[in-house]
Amino acid sequence: MEPAEKYVVRPVRSQEWEAVREIRLASLRDPAAPIAFLETYETALARPEELWRERAGRFELDGSARQFVAEGADGRWWGSVTVLVEEAGAPLAFGETSDVRQAHLVGVYVRPEHRASGVTEALFLAAVEWARSLEGLERVRLYVHEDNARAQAFYRRFGFVPTGASVPVPSDPSKYEYEMVLEGSGDN
Repeated sequence: MEPAEKYVVRPVRSQEWEAVREIRLASLRDPAAPIAFLETYETALARPEELWRERAGRFELDGSARQFVAEGADGRWWGSVTVLVEEAGAPLAFGETSDVRQAHLVGVYVRPEHRASGVTEALFLAAVEWARSLEGLERVRLYVHEDNARAQAFYRRFGFVPTGASVPVPSDPSKYEYEMVLEGSGDN
């Protein structure tokens, strides 16, 4: 399904720190935020301007991360996904380590009025294309909360499959985040 309006998917530029902050705060106000993100709105809101400036700069200048946005004709960001490059042997998001160099998709968010319009697919295509362009990258992965059925369904449609690995959610160890890997991107 094509959205009525046109948009472009592109990487974030370093001077766009305020928009990076705005879309992150919007994502954390979403009703699914407690099972979609490991950060709260209040925590993100309290972060200093310098953190947002550094984050936006890292996305543009540092080859270890890239944030992609879907930008409408009016300049408003419709959605976002971030790719973190994880080096083999380095500590990872949930305290584990990897034997391979991999990409980790995080911070997936599309504004409610743009869901089911192709925006999420376009964001993922850009993120995966960039990740696969990196030398020595062996797989693309993500984690999804056990109760986030909507996200799990999208990831499966896109080609992600469960690896069988899971980690407890830091804020609620009785719940789990399931690891999924993109088919054809390494050891799945």
